[in-house]
Amino acid sequence: MSVCCPFCSTNSEDKKEQIEKVSKEYDKNIIKNLVAIINVIDKLGIYFSEDSKEKLITITNLPNGLEEEHEQFLSNMKKQIDLLVGKLGHLKELSGFDFKSGEKVGEKLSEYKLDLQFFAELNSEKTKDAIEQINESIESVATQAGVLQGKISIQRSKMQKLIKKHQNDINSFLAYAGFKYLVEIIGEDDKAQLKLLHIEHDQHLSGGNQHLSFGERNAFAIVLFMYECLAKKPNLIVLDDPISSFDKNKKYAILEMLFRRHSSVCLKGETVLMLTHDVEPIIDTVKSVASQFNNQVKATYLQFSSGNITEENITKEDIKSFSQICQDVMASNSENIVKLIYLRRYFEIIDEKGDAYQVLSNLFHKRDKAIDSRHEPIEGEYPEMEQNKFQDGCITIESKIQGFDYLNILEQITNHQNLKPLYDACLNGYEKLQLFRLFDLDVENSVIRKFINETYHIENEYICQLDPAQFDIIPEYVRLECDKTLVDAGL
Repeated sequence: MSVCCPFCSTNSEDKKEQIEKVSKEYDKNIIKNLVAIINVIDKLGIYFSEDSKEKLITITNLPNGLEEEHEQFLSNMKKQIDLLVGKLGHLKELSGFDFKSGEKVGEKLSEYKLDLQFFAELNSEKTKDAIEQINESIESVATQAGVLQGKISIQRSKMQKLIKKHQNDINSFLAYAGFKYLVEIIGEDDKAQLKLLHIEHDQHLSGGNQHLSFGERNAFAIVLFMYECLAKKPNLIVLDDPISSFDKNKKYAILEMLFRRHSSVCLKGETVLMLTHDVEPIIDTVKSVASQFNNQVKATYLQFSSGNITEENITKEDIKSFSQICQDVMASNSENIVKLIYLRRYFEIIDEKGDAYQVLSNLFHKRDKAIDSRHEPIEGEYPEMEQNKFQDGCITIESKIQGFDYLNILEQITNHQNLKPLYDACLNGYEKLQLFRLFDLDVENSVIRKFINETYHIENEYICQLDPAQFDIIPEYVRLECDKTLVDAGL
């Protein structure tokens, strides 16, 4: 398209015909392959036999590219190279696993010696020197075959004991966590496999995904990950919310498996970062049974807000019952409206729906005339609260929150202009949510609305559970374990 060379910008008019002939005569892929072969000869030629080098040089000078016989020669040479490299790689990684039970180490080692007569294309002086050194090293090790045989036997015995221990540890964990499965480690060395059994069957299960629930697969994954960490010994282990989806007993069983046994068979003493949205493991490891974890746990609360992450330590004293939290707020310097919200929640927790609770309920529903929801409604409406009961309720509240005045607080919460500064002054989102609900604004998104309402009223999980006298909430395997313990004690 131009008389100028695109590379050197000189006039190429007089060379154009020659350039076009080269373009037609030579395929760029052929040239690329030939250049690669030339590079190989330059770098590795000393390892090729003289005959092979001559053939390679001939191939690089072929005027019409590769023919079938040339490709066959290159293919055979590639196979020899791959075979030799494979054998060298195997020698480099040689370990006790390569010697099967009952094999004689001396005889087995001799099989690893290399014979160049079967690598004709690579039979050069340089290759011979390298192979001779390797074979001499093998012979040197073979002279100590007896000692090596003993070392391998000791290693094999220790491995079998360790495998047995790991198998028993995993099965104990499965039993205490309530999983009706067992594992068996069968086979030797690199042929060993982890097989799964159901406790009610004697056949190994094939395809764990077909039999195990999502939670069961996760439990197995966590345990196997622990053993991988023990083998690889990383400097840092990260567990990303590993147990939130399990029930309480399974959560503790996993924590026990990971951190409460001897340090050689669990992650005790390792640097482990566990991220979780679940407070239960914090309660267990920092407060309830902290001593069982050797008090090695340090917990912090991370919060992301306005593009910044803040971190705050969580101590044993920070973990409180919600009734204690409510009482702490009522004894603090918080605004009386905030204290009244927590007092109402406190009454809900202790299931005290007396006069004081009725007064607070009417207050936060912004009623001028208080009603009494303890009575049956008449024509769809509750009766007005008796004056003496209303006064008794106010006295009870005033004994807990000094300066309480029903009408004064009612005026504050019904006036959005008075309420807004209080909302703005709150330093935490939890109390902001309590005050937000007092604005009586319609929140269109049902998810957000539900969250606000359940944060305002006491959450169900804090005050409600099934009656254990009516519902047998104790897992069967726990009861059976108790029965077994009594039997073992001779009772």
